[in-house]
Amino acid sequence: MTALHEYERLEATGLWRADGAAQRREVVVSLGDATLTIADMQDRVLGHWSLAAIERASTKGDRPAIYHPDGDPNETLELAEGEDQMIDALDRILRAVDRSRPQPGKLRHILAGVSAVAIVGLAVFWLPGALLSYSGKVVPPVKRAEIGTALLDRISRISGSPCAAPEAKEPLRKLAARILGPQRSNALVVLPDGVATTTHLPGGRILLNRALVEDPEDADVPAGYILAEAVRAAASDPLQDLLEHAGLWASLKLLTTGSLPDSALDSYAEHVMVQPNAPVDPQLLIAAFSAAELRSSPYAYAVDVTGETTLALIEADPRASEGSRQVLADGDWIRLQGICGN
Repeated sequence: MTALHEYERLEATGLWRADGAAQRREVVVSLGDATLTIADMQDRVLGHWSLAAIERASTKGDRPAIYHPDGDPNETLELAEGEDQMIDALDRILRAVDRSRPQPGKLRHILAGVSAVAIVGLAVFWLPGALLSYSGKVVPPVKRAEIGTALLDRISRISGSPCAAPEAKEPLRKLAARILGPQRSNALVVLPDGVATTTHLPGGRILLNRALVEDPEDADVPAGYILAEAVRAAASDPLQDLLEHAGLWASLKLLTTGSLPDSALDSYAEHVMVQPNAPVDPQLLIAAFSAAELRSSPYAYAVDVTGETTLALIEADPRASEGSRQVLADGDWIRLQGICGN
């Protein structure tokens, strides 16, 4: 699903330049739910642009239409005559994002005022934790998604680009819709390395290690890991976790400028990749498995092959007798297992 409901899938070809010194190269551009994916002609992902942070450099109506990420005019994407459908879709999204923003200067003034009040309050009676909590609550969903995309880009530099075999993309969306709901069909990202099992980012993305889809014989196993990560994310605001890791000054910068320091994003991306998953209350997990009509035993044995530390999930498996409602058809499961291409 794309950001525009009338399109199930929208792609175009264009010319992409990574920076001012790079040569332009032909790429395939795909419109997603929250991002614009740029891939080379062999379907290797070169970049993800947040739809909420794209700017048009050329005048509306001009061809080629030239776009760049907000704050980085040296990285450009050119869409020529003949790609009018993609150009029209991007221009509509940019207009919608622009309408959702406060009047120019107003947001900055409001955030600056809030920051001043926060600093005074901090000096008098606020604890640092209170300001961190406040910062997390006032950040809108679009900005959360943008922060999540920035973190994924940094993680991908170390882990490798997200796995994206063409025939596995739709099965991955089906898996996400089955476990997380249709509105989050683009929330899953499979990485070739970088995370031990699963982790989550601000904006709703859940990252999976490729082994979770390549190694198990049963699709219930990765489905269980995804469900457990969703429960974990619901118990602790991912943006709040980032701000607590980054510290007070990063929160103040987010309040005053609407962005986080690159150093804070770099540090948290590294933290996410090595941080062990927090434990989840077995009773919450069992309730989630029951609601999802999913067996908990396959996940429990995948976590601990002996079953000793996950006995509660095995003994209270809510679908032990009737089995799970189908997670994926056999063909989709086989295609998904080849998402990393080898």
